[in-house]
Amino acid sequence: MSSSSGVQCCAICAWRENCAKKFCVSDGGAHCPDFCRDISIKLPLPQQDGGDKP
Repeated sequence: MSSSSGVQCCAICAWRENCAKKFCVSDGGAHCPDFCRDISIKLPLPQQDGGDKP
Protein backbone atom coordinates (compact mmCIF):
# COMPACT_ATOMS: atom_id res chain seq x y z
CA MET A 1 0.00 0.00 0.00
CA SER A 2 1.16 3.54 -0.49
CA SER A 3 0.67 6.75 1.39
CA SER A 4 -1.90 9.27 0.23
CA SER A 5 0.05 12.14 1.80
CA GLY A 6 3.20 11.23 -0.11
CA VAL A 7 5.44 11.04 2.98
CA GLN A 8 6.55 7.60 4.06
CA CYS A 9 8.39 7.16 7.33
CA CYS A 10 8.76 4.19 9.66
CA ALA A 11 7.69 6.40 12.58
CA ILE A 12 4.15 6.82 11.20
CA CYS A 13 3.71 3.35 9.70
CA ALA A 14 0.93 1.16 11.06
CA TRP A 15 3.28 -1.85 10.97
CA ARG A 16 6.16 -0.19 12.86
CA GLU A 17 5.75 -2.36 15.97
CA ASN A 18 6.01 -5.70 14.14
CA CYS A 19 8.02 -4.62 11.09
CA ALA A 20 10.80 -6.94 9.96
CA LYS A 21 11.97 -4.60 7.18
CA LYS A 22 12.84 -1.41 9.07
CA PHE A 23 16.48 -2.47 9.43
CA CYS A 24 16.93 -3.88 5.93
CA VAL A 25 15.31 -1.16 3.78
CA SER A 26 18.27 0.93 2.62
CA ASP A 27 16.39 4.22 2.16
CA GLY A 28 14.99 4.41 5.68
CA GLY A 29 11.51 3.26 4.65
CA ALA A 30 10.88 5.95 2.04
CA HIS A 31 9.86 3.34 -0.53
CA CYS A 32 8.78 0.43 1.64
CA PRO A 33 6.28 -1.81 -0.18
CA ASP A 34 4.44 -2.61 3.08
CA PHE A 35 4.01 1.02 4.25
CA CYS A 36 0.54 1.88 5.50
CA ARG A 37 -0.01 5.13 7.40
CA ASP A 38 -1.20 4.70 10.98
CA ILE A 39 -4.60 6.41 11.13
CA SER A 40 -4.35 6.86 14.91
CA ILE A 41 -1.63 9.48 14.31
CA LYS A 42 -3.31 12.74 13.35
CA LEU A 43 -1.92 14.87 10.53
CA PRO A 44 -1.09 18.45 11.47
CA LEU A 45 -3.65 20.90 10.14
CA PRO A 46 -2.32 23.44 7.64
CA GLN A 47 -2.23 26.90 9.18
CA GLN A 48 -4.63 29.37 7.61
CA ASP A 49 -3.32 32.89 6.96
CA GLY A 50 -6.01 35.00 8.58
CA GLY A 51 -4.57 38.29 7.42
CA ASP A 52 -4.01 39.48 11.00
CA LYS A 53 -0.33 40.17 10.37
CA PRO A 54 0.75 43.80 9.98
